[in-house]
Amino acid sequence: MILKRNSSFLTVSFELFIAKRIYADKAEDGERFSRPAIRIAMLGVTIGVAVMLVSLAVVLGFKHEVSEKVIGFGSHIQVISLTQNQNYEMMPVLTNDTLIRKVKKVRGTEHIQRFATKMGILKTEENFRGLTFKGVGEDYDLSFFRTSLREGTMPKFSSKEASNEILLSKKVAGDLGVKVGDKIFAYFMGEESMRARRFKLAGIFETNMNDYDKNYAITDIYTVRKLNGWDAEMSSGLEVTVNDFDRVEELTNKLQFIHQGTDRQGVTYGVFSIKDIAAHTFAWLSVLDMNVVMILVLMILVSAFTVVSGLLIIMLERISMIGTLKVLGATNVSVRNIFIQFSIMLVGKGLFWGNIFGLLLCWLQQQFHIVSLDASVYYIDSVPIQFNWWLILAINAATLLISTLVIWGSSHLISIGKPSETIRYE
Repeated sequence: MILKRNSSFLTVSFELFIAKRIYADKAEDGERFSRPAIRIAMLGVTIGVAVMLVSLAVVLGFKHEVSEKVIGFGSHIQVISLTQNQNYEMMPVLTNDTLIRKVKKVRGTEHIQRFATKMGILKTEENFRGLTFKGVGEDYDLSFFRTSLREGTMPKFSSKEASNEILLSKKVAGDLGVKVGDKIFAYFMGEESMRARRFKLAGIFETNMNDYDKNYAITDIYTVRKLNGWDAEMSSGLEVTVNDFDRVEELTNKLQFIHQGTDRQGVTYGVFSIKDIAAHTFAWLSVLDMNVVMILVLMILVSAFTVVSGLLIIMLERISMIGTLKVLGATNVSVRNIFIQFSIMLVGKGLFWGNIFGLLLCWLQQQFHIVSLDASVYYIDSVPIQFNWWLILAINAATLLISTLVIWGSSHLISIGKPSETIRYE
């Protein structure tokens, strides 16, 4: 038993020794025509891994940045009214403590905030613009708008008193020709007459989400409720933040049952996830997943092909050595293991440099925003980067595994030919 174990250990050491000698052979290109092929094979793996890592980081970055902006305007889940009044406006939801407690009981919900909306027109001496005025209160998380604020300050919106302040996007402020501190008149259609309010422009934000930037103004919920003729318990709906976005659809289904039938005003409630509300945006993001999968598959196949090409050239060049090893008693399995270990060394070095170059490019883009984008088309002004170390590890493992399997299959060519014939090959 000890002799058998020692024999196995010696065989492995012998195979590894020969593989290292082949890998470390520094003969001149004129003597070893395989050297350029080996370099090309290693370069193919390096480029393939780098492209995969950059593609993955960019797609993850796009999905994160765009989805965060959409969520910033509408949160993860919305509880809203499905009933219209005689003027075809949505009836209010009774966002009292009873409803809030029902939502909080659903495990996975993190934050709940009320909002109210009203259509209106902002008018200056020269321009006017129709907008949706979104009213928010002290319970509203304004961190998204704080990070997007370009000029001015963030007002303290309240549900108990009017602030008479407003936030506008950079696009709307530019179209109206107003700046921070200016007073702007807003006009709202009531049931019997037009009502006017004068707001002070407190701040200007920019999210580059044109569908939202050009259509929304942010003010306090107290004013919007008064304009709608609602009391303090009435709102356009609730916005719910969850602690795990991957569960947003599951939690949306659970929240469907917080209110059965209609409330005391005869209003029916609906619960919708942000994926339902902004379906076109999330559909576009899902297409990016398919694109990156295609890139990963193609790059892995290219890497495996270049390694196999280099392996076949090495085997052809070393065919006399293969014959000699067989004459000396080496089995086909032993000789195949030599070239498999040589190829794994080659792939390993390509993986190492591919990770170095790929991660370095991603880090440079993340820190210095080298590659810029047209924000009006892509919603962001530079290529975004996000690292997911588990996926990066999976890419490396998949590349190594697939390359090893392809190499193992190609190594069976060593079994072809008799030692007496291969040893005389020139």
